[in-house]
Parts: sequence; C-alpha cells; structure tokens
Amino acid sequence: MTDTSFSGATETLRPSWQPSDFSRTKLGFLLARSLRDEGMLSLWSESGLALTQAAQGARIAVVGNARSLSEKTLGAQIDNHDIVLRLNTAPMPDPRSHGRRTDWLASSIPVPQGRIDALAPSRVLWMTRKRKRLPFALAQRSGFYLNPQGPVHALAAQIGAPPSTGAMVLDLVRRLPVTQVSVFGFDFFASLSHSGRRTAARVPHDFAAERDHAMTLFQQDARFKLY
Repeated sequence: MTDTSFSGATETLRPSWQPSDFSRTKLGFLLARSLRDEGMLSLWSESGLALTQAAQGARIAVVGNARSLSEKTLGAQIDNHDIVLRLNTAPMPDPRSHGRRTDWLASSIPVPQGRIDALAPSRVLWMTRKRKRLPFALAQRSGFYLNPQGPVHALAAQIGAPPSTGAMVLDLVRRLPVTQVSVFGFDFFASLSHSGRRTAARVPHDFAAERDHAMTLFQQDARFKLY
C-alpha cells in the first residue's frame, strides 16, 4: 500500500525561546543554527502543507548525479515532467542526457550562490540533519524547505547508515501526493557521481543497503519507475 501521508514537522515544532522579529534576522538565524534550535530554524522553512500542495497530482522527475546518465539520451523525457528535482550541485554536462530544467533543488551541501542562480529553482530543500552547514543565503530564499529530522532518523535506522541526499529525496517524495515518480541518474554509486571524485569507500553511505531499500520501494509503489 502506498503511504502518501506527509508529516510537516515544520508546522508542529515550537521554538525553545520566544520568537520575535529578531528570529527573522541573520543574527537570529546564526544563533538558532549554532544552538541547533530546530523550532527557530523551522520558522525559515515553508510548511509541509505547502510542499504537499505544490506536489499534488504532479509527475515528478528525480534526477540523480550518476555518471552513467551521460550515456543515455533522456534529457527531453526528463524535462517533460511537471516537476524536475535535482540533487546538490545538479551537474548537467549535456542537455541531451540530463535535460535543462530544475524546478526543485534538494541539497545536503552548501551550493555556490552562482550555481543556484543559474539553476533558478522555485524551491530549495535542505535534506541533511547537519543544520550547522545550512547557509543563511539558502534559508532566506523564497521556497526554502527544511527537511524534518524525524524521517531522516527513521531512514538511517532502516538503512543502517547515514542516508545520501538521493535516499532522503526518494523517502520524501514517496510521502508526497504525486502521481508519477521517474527516477533518473541513480545507480547507487556504481559509476560514481558527477558531483565529486570520491569513491564509495570514501563516503559515509551504504550504497548496497540504499539500493536494496530503493528497489523494495520501487516494487511496492507503482508510481516509481527507474530509468
């Protein structure tokens, strides 16, 4: 059974100190980030309800950064979705293989402002639990979404390791009321990543476990298709 229930933790958290105009300043943000005050940080995020409404009935393309995607000509197919979601720095070496559009950008790393400006996403999603890496420039963008920590903790327990950005995105999307999820550029590090030179042995993720977890999801949820 497909579970599209979406818990918007940003709607239920309460700051550990009284919110005020200060909480919406850069200094207030930096203090909340330093204290790891999830309630105060959530004030910068759009709600889970807003994300749900934006995804309602949509066909979404989730585009990973596997180098093997460059060997295919799926760019036009990728762009022919209601929402194109890309990861981290979203390298696109050729529009024939990768397409051109970026509607949502999901990241666990600080992305250079110039790159974000070039991609021009309508939404930016901060996926990782590592709040101290969250840039102020990202949090103050319109359409910023702070991925709640609860589902990430649960996913890490299921996989047995810190989840990658791709794994967290698949887990998030499965809980959204989309009608179709086309997954591109996911080979679970078999061909390495366009976004870096590290091998699987040099990253803290268990890609074999992530592959098994994803394949189970694809088999159980008919909305998902891997290309």
